[in-house]
Amino acid sequence: MTECIPGLVIAGTHSGCGKTQVALALAAALMVRGFRVQGFKVGPDFIDPSHMTAVTGRATHNLDGWMLSRDTVLELFQRRDDGSDFCLVEGVMGLFDGASGREETGSTAQMAKWLGLPVVLVVDARSQGRSVAALVRGFRDFDPDLRLAGVMFTKVGGPEHARILREAMRAYLPELPCLGCLPRRPDLALPSRHLGLHTARDVDWGAQQRKTLSAWIERDADVPDLLVLAKTRIDPLPGAGAGATGVNQNNARPVMIRLAVALDRAFCFYYQENLDLLRRAGAELAFFSPLADKDLPRDVQGLYLGGGYPELHASKLSANESMRACVLRAARSGMPMYAECGGFLYLLSDLQDLEGRGYSMAGVFSLQARMCSRFQALGYREVTLAEDCLLGNKGNVLRGHEFHYSSLDGAMHESAQAAYLVRDRQGREYTEGLRFGNVLASYIHLHFGSCPRAAAALVAACAAWPKALKYKFP
Repeated sequence: MTECIPGLVIAGTHSGCGKTQVALALAAALMVRGFRVQGFKVGPDFIDPSHMTAVTGRATHNLDGWMLSRDTVLELFQRRDDGSDFCLVEGVMGLFDGASGREETGSTAQMAKWLGLPVVLVVDARSQGRSVAALVRGFRDFDPDLRLAGVMFTKVGGPEHARILREAMRAYLPELPCLGCLPRRPDLALPSRHLGLHTARDVDWGAQQRKTLSAWIERDADVPDLLVLAKTRIDPLPGAGAGATGVNQNNARPVMIRLAVALDRAFCFYYQENLDLLRRAGAELAFFSPLADKDLPRDVQGLYLGGGYPELHASKLSANESMRACVLRAARSGMPMYAECGGFLYLLSDLQDLEGRGYSMAGVFSLQARMCSRFQALGYREVTLAEDCLLGNKGNVLRGHEFHYSSLDGAMHESAQAAYLVRDRQGREYTEGLRFGNVLASYIHLHFGSCPRAAAALVAACAAWPKALKYKFP
């Protein structure tokens, strides 16, 4: 492994306990102290990584023990971008929560053990006193192989509450340091919506906000002790090393194609590794906004529409008739297009909001999406390609995650084909996704790290699109 630099896993007792706030505040404080912080996020979430990226100025990577193999995770982690000197990993849900209730796969605990990092447990202390000792003891004893290094309390009511919490820890868990008692700060809480927190594009991550977060944690947490703990990390057992993702990091292909990638407030859900693998496979990424731009970027040979919140911007997306027409003509001309979840919705004929208002979308698929008040799908998905397609050969297997509040209405044109054979975590099998010509679209967000050949296949499909058939702009 490369030189072992300091690092911590910020875990929680449950979702909503404040671990994201703690992780962002610690990142801000470390940067004030001169550290170059590399952020990571356990699990399939897109939103938390966007905030860590905004705070640190470095792309945050997802580490997922179900979607990715252990070797792939270690290779990705060890590849840290240009000279970071502190690794900060934010956990997912509760410390031991993952893909199932029977095993640790996909959990923060599993990831901490894979990476050899000490764990700081964030505990919501609201309406608790001495009981926190029983709670923390249960977390400490649940997995003897896990290195629980300390505890940080959030939502603390005041100095007297903090005194009781520290007293309980000294009395019942003297060997486990209490690293901070952070007071309630509703003004620092990130707002949320139906798919989770607001994205970083909806939050002002200016210098003042980072300074406020840093001051909050510096005042009521033992940052020097956290730094000492971070230096106690151990090397994980050797993984596959460079090339575990199937791409030789030192021999990335020369640029073969230019790939348009939608990126704005409506479309911003991308795994960073997907973008990196596409670049290393020979794609130059040309970012554009379906909300604001009138045309696709010039000289592109393919289109990647990621997920996001098109339903919140449906009126503006619909009003941009020029962009919708560009996308439709490009699809009809045979340009390769890959779309996930929100990007899939944009390729439909119509998107209907909760009030029943309909908005015209690009019209590549003759279906309507209808927003619902409750989520319609949630969980990990294993995908087998039903036929040869943009992501590779029939039978190739990828892993990903699905989470959406919309459902589909309408009859699909008979020439469209099911793209995937899907297995969920309960073992149920069904077909999903649509393939129409060179367009591949699905609700499922796939992680290309689960099958790196997919990124190479997508680039190759774009490169094979004859120049004579390149989309001609008006």
